[in-house]
Amino acid sequence: MKKLILYFLLTTAVFAQQKQVTTSIDTTKNKIGAEFKLTLKTNVDTLSKVIFPNAKSFGALEVIQSYPIDTIRKNDRYELIKKYGLIQFDSGKYTIPSIKILINNKAFLSDSLKVEVANVPVDTLKQKMYDIKDIVPANDGIGDWWKYLLVLLLIAGFGALVYWYIKKRQKEKIEEEIYKTPIEKATSLLNNLEKKELWQHGEVKAYYSELTDIVRNYIEEAIDIPAMESTTSELIEGLKTASQKKKMKLSKETIDSLFVVLKQADLVKFAKSKPLDFEITEDRKKIERAIVTLDKAIPVVVENADEMLLNEMQRQEQLKRELKKRRNKRILITVVSVFMLLFTTTTYFIMTKGFDYVIDNVFGNSSKELLEGEWIKSEYGNPSVRVETPKVLKRIDLTKTLPKNGMALIKEMQSFAYGSLSSNFYIMVSTLQYKQETQIELSKSLDGALQSMESQGAQNMIVKQEDFETKEGIKGIKGYGTFSKIDGENKSSTKLYYEVLIFSQEGGLQQIIIVHEEGDKYANEISDRILSSVELQNTRQ
Repeated sequence: MKKLILYFLLTTAVFAQQKQVTTSIDTTKNKIGAEFKLTLKTNVDTLSKVIFPNAKSFGALEVIQSYPIDTIRKNDRYELIKKYGLIQFDSGKYTIPSIKILINNKAFLSDSLKVEVANVPVDTLKQKMYDIKDIVPANDGIGDWWKYLLVLLLIAGFGALVYWYIKKRQKEKIEEEIYKTPIEKATSLLNNLEKKELWQHGEVKAYYSELTDIVRNYIEEAIDIPAMESTTSELIEGLKTASQKKKMKLSKETIDSLFVVLKQADLVKFAKSKPLDFEITEDRKKIERAIVTLDKAIPVVVENADEMLLNEMQRQEQLKRELKKRRNKRILITVVSVFMLLFTTTTYFIMTKGFDYVIDNVFGNSSKELLEGEWIKSEYGNPSVRVETPKVLKRIDLTKTLPKNGMALIKEMQSFAYGSLSSNFYIMVSTLQYKQETQIELSKSLDGALQSMESQGAQNMIVKQEDFETKEGIKGIKGYGTFSKIDGENKSSTKLYYEVLIFSQEGGLQQIIIVHEEGDKYANEISDRILSSVELQNTRQ
């Protein structure tokens, strides 16, 4: 008996507590896989702590979406609205059990509801049947950023390669110019020639060409004979004449030895002669001995110490100027090469992909980034507006902008927005409820919305109007057109395109405003996607 009394008391307490929670559902009958939208409402003071359950299922129905809690302030109290999206893939009748909500650590139960999930009839005579599609690989989320990074790295690598190559070539030339005397230069070049091992790799002709160029260049610099342009016979005759004028002590053996090597080189270069290995080695030694003998035979001119110091300083100064000149030339060639690469690459993509593709992918496009980003589908206001947007809409307060006589008629107003009229894309969702049942003229509400935009700087507004109907069959009107926006800082004018949707349901008004720059194809796609996703809470059901 005591247990029965206790059970009665507990049951009575539970029913008393349930008055704190109001339970509703958008429909009690749905098709397989369709969403039931369960709504829990509770009215509490501002200091209360409310915890709604975070469950994966309620009875036999799976929770596919737990919507954010919507808060409505009513004087010193809050109305908290929590919605759940429920789904079931088997037909039949189900019960959504009572759900426990904690208010200040006390449990309150919602009402249990009965719902029915019906089969979807399929008429195979009218509805064509198709094969199952192949599995499509999922997007790994990496995106295309790595492609742009790779292009930048390739361009940077190309520029570095050009710079290195030019610097190397200039360094080789500078090394040739920093020798103090012709004999130093000739000796160094002979050593470098041997390191190349040209004749060992079968390049005998190239070897003899460089060998004779070294000795001819030395004679031209040290003895002032046009050796590079002279034939072998002319060079030998010029050398004999110069040795007499300069009183050089040259033996006939030295001149004959030089003549033999030069003739051998002529045969290799022009008659395709192929000397033996030991002959090549001997010819190289003859050239080296000839250069050393010629250098020793040149009379030494003793310079004044001051003149030597002055000449050395001039030579160093000239070398610095030459190095700076070559560095600037190296940088210029690198920059021009990279620019030409960029120009060629850009031209190629413009020709193959189009100018807009290059602008959007190289310099970026904020509208394109919005379109290709992660979209969010959420509910806003009361009566609720469910819409898919590229960014979450944030709550804003527009009550201060309304006249006092207008606010006296409004029971509740909620507004949510992203961006502004001065940004590249703007969307606002607004809902309001009147205190008394009012017959609302949608065309006048549209005029009010347009006047609000004019108060924010819209000028030269062009207005077109047509009927609009959601997928659920709720009818409203759509206003659209263009207006000009003046930038107060630089006095420039931008032409913007706008769309306004307005619906009226039993004393309530639901409004969606979209504004973006006219001609922005990505913004047009965003707008179309938003408008096609609009779902309204049907208060007449």
